[in-house]
Amino acid sequence: MDDNKIMQLALKLARKGEGKVSPNPMVGAVIVNDGRIVGSGYHSRFGEPHAEINALREAGKKAKGGTLYVNLEPCSYFGKTPPCTESIIKAGIEKVFCSIIDPNPQVNGKGVRRLRSSGIQVEMGLLDKEAKRLNEVYLKYITTGFPFVILKVAQSLDGKIAILKGDSKWITSEDSREYVHKLRSKVDAVLVGSKTIIKDNPELTIHKKRGKNPKRIVLNASGRLPSNSLILKNNKDNKTIIVTFRVTRLLENFHAEIWEVKKTTKGKINLVEFLKKAGQEGIVSILVEGGKEIFTSFLKNRLVDKVYYFLSPKILGKGLEAFGDLGINRIKDSLNLKDVELKRFSKDFLLIGYPECP
Repeated sequence: MDDNKIMQLALKLARKGEGKVSPNPMVGAVIVNDGRIVGSGYHSRFGEPHAEINALREAGKKAKGGTLYVNLEPCSYFGKTPPCTESIIKAGIEKVFCSIIDPNPQVNGKGVRRLRSSGIQVEMGLLDKEAKRLNEVYLKYITTGFPFVILKVAQSLDGKIAILKGDSKWITSEDSREYVHKLRSKVDAVLVGSKTIIKDNPELTIHKKRGKNPKRIVLNASGRLPSNSLILKNNKDNKTIIVTFRVTRLLENFHAEIWEVKKTTKGKINLVEFLKKAGQEGIVSILVEGGKEIFTSFLKNRLVDKVYYFLSPKILGKGLEAFGDLGINRIKDSLNLKDVELKRFSKDFLLIGYPECP
């Protein structure tokens, strides 16, 4: 059987855990023996058995003498579950194809060394680029302690995110908005500024059938929010977080979690301090959804890892632009996106890319 195709299957299986395994990585595993797939599995939910264990259970005795394909180095420590390396060794696996090392300090090569010391042949690097892209969120978080930041912008053909009075419903079509709900279900938190709350009064939730609700974060420098805000009134799941450097009595009266962080010299919320706090609280990924000042601050401070840019074939004329001054004075200094992907919806286009480091 073709090694690449089998690892592609492992990656496809791993993707099934998206939005369900955070802060763990997405992992898929396939076991082959005598030219046949005898077992496969993936990590389906945080705290439950890892991909390798599920594949070994399906294979049973057929795993002995077989080859294991896995997109991330097997763990070698006791966490929520026992170390996968010991189960692999006990099952009699003879060879392992592994895409990338797990940079988690508790693993970071220890799993591969344990397998090799037991006589198992380990081949590294198979579809490593695909494996890194699959777990880009986890890899950023585990190596830096900071969340993976995704910027989601929806704008008209002439670059507006709302009319001058603030109305932005709806710039994009229904299928685009459905895609955004799915995107929300895959991240740990959704973030907006207080002006977006005041103008749009969004719930920042998703329908139950689409997946789990992420945490809802509001950056609030003023220390004030309307008491009728839906994210406060409908906070039965206790997932609303208000981030501020000015804790007022009004905020303390709200039924929401309050994070107090430092401010910048310009009197703004210190985004680096905020992201550090978010990482410490176990938030691995954040979807930034608005508005203009928030978009501009994250981009200007080079804190965006990925961009989802919806473009609607509407022309608004005068309106609110997506971005403010980014301090760019020459075209050659502009922010560029790399590895760009283009998707088409019924009416809209979606551009997905990664900001290049300066």
